[in-house]
Amino acid sequence: MEKQTRNPSVLVIGAGMSGILMGIKLREAGITDITIVEKGDGVGGTWRENTYPGVSCDVPAHMYAYSFEPSVGWDDRFAEGAQIRQYFQQAADKYGITGLVRFNEEVTAARYREGRWRVTTSKGAQLTVDFIVAATGILHHPAVPDIPGLSDFTGPSFHTARWDHSLDLKDKRVGVIGTGSTAAQVIPALVNQGVPVSIFQRTPQWMFPRPDAHYSPLYKKTLARFPFLATLIGRLWAWYYAQMFAKMVIGKPVQFWITDRIVRKNLEKAVPDPALRAKLTPDYRVGCKRLVLASDFFEAVQQPNCELITDDIYHVEADGIVTRDGHKHPLDVLILATGFHHLNFMRPMDLTGRDGMHIEDAWQQQCLNYRSVTIPGFPNFFLMTGPNSPVGNFSVTRVAEVQANYMMKLIRRWQKGQFDAIDPKPAAAESFLARIKANMAGTVWTGGCQSWYLDPTGTPALWPFTFGQWVEEMKEPNLADFDVY
Repeated sequence: MEKQTRNPSVLVIGAGMSGILMGIKLREAGITDITIVEKGDGVGGTWRENTYPGVSCDVPAHMYAYSFEPSVGWDDRFAEGAQIRQYFQQAADKYGITGLVRFNEEVTAARYREGRWRVTTSKGAQLTVDFIVAATGILHHPAVPDIPGLSDFTGPSFHTARWDHSLDLKDKRVGVIGTGSTAAQVIPALVNQGVPVSIFQRTPQWMFPRPDAHYSPLYKKTLARFPFLATLIGRLWAWYYAQMFAKMVIGKPVQFWITDRIVRKNLEKAVPDPALRAKLTPDYRVGCKRLVLASDFFEAVQQPNCELITDDIYHVEADGIVTRDGHKHPLDVLILATGFHHLNFMRPMDLTGRDGMHIEDAWQQQCLNYRSVTIPGFPNFFLMTGPNSPVGNFSVTRVAEVQANYMMKLIRRWQKGQFDAIDPKPAAAESFLARIKANMAGTVWTGGCQSWYLDPTGTPALWPFTFGQWVEEMKEPNLADFDVY
């Protein structure tokens, strides 16, 4: 007879894309003691919190969907945020995940004691579990720039991830700080509505023309009749992104040359005015910052109701921004498209592992980890899309699926009684990061810019090899690299 397996209790933190995915994988394994704690009032993660005008995904929707749950109903190749959130809501409902979620509740503390995790939530609940999966994502702690006088602005001011939908922007003078991926979406949306927009550009961005398409009713009807086509389309896009962008960012010469030529020609063609084009031309290598996929930003910048300001911000006053040249730009509304604190991960949760090790001490210098999913000194604690995940211009969903399968193989070993607790050996984690750093020199991320990819040591917290190599190395855990108890 087959040996009876143990049924672990698992806490998943977060009900976004990766939290829903992990809940599905746990249920598929027959695990029934699953709790998902979500700080928001619904599932969707990034797509629940980011609702600014123009929000959409920068990878094709068929590729962004779970590989096992293709969608035949996408309206656009690069789906809008609301439809993506709807997709994850439907997946959570279909696989019975929604009922496992405790909404409007945060994990405030987790301590590893006597072989299990003791967890406290914002509602005062006390949970004891065998495993924790931190599916907290990386784009949920808005970064607010340290600009003198920012708090003195008396008009409405908010981060793009905290969009004020009650505010009518018609006839308002709107200032947008930032020109990254979010700004490249929200600025055209505002300009096309006739809103007067002043763009405060800190650093110009390389922009790859986004090959978007609106899907016809016939297209969607065909996929509904032959759903395998949606899977095939997703795989084809994943192959293209893996062969093109994922290889470009790690310095493959052919892919880099092609991308470099495309973005430069795109800028040259879209912006005929040489003075404006010079202001929009970056001084760093393509891909050093996350490559922005956008086809309407350059057009928006050239509209009469849009102004590009490249002088540094000196300070903010009650009714506008003063730049270094002494010019004051009157504003009614100030919008911060300034990104996120992406290296926070599960923090500010009070996390204490084995032997009283606190996460702030463990990660004081760098986010020490092993294969992006485990941390030395924190047994039975897993990270989804953790540090050094290969996210650069690739589908984070496909990355998360690889990680979830890796975690489930460790959990299955626990179920079979091969160990009670497991965490990576410090030497294995240090060797992993040393290998990462040693191979960063040839990547585009070291191309002379400051980007959100960099950790406190100045090292890109990414994967400097191909996505195919990532998949291969994550196929099977090497228990020799772990301490087991």
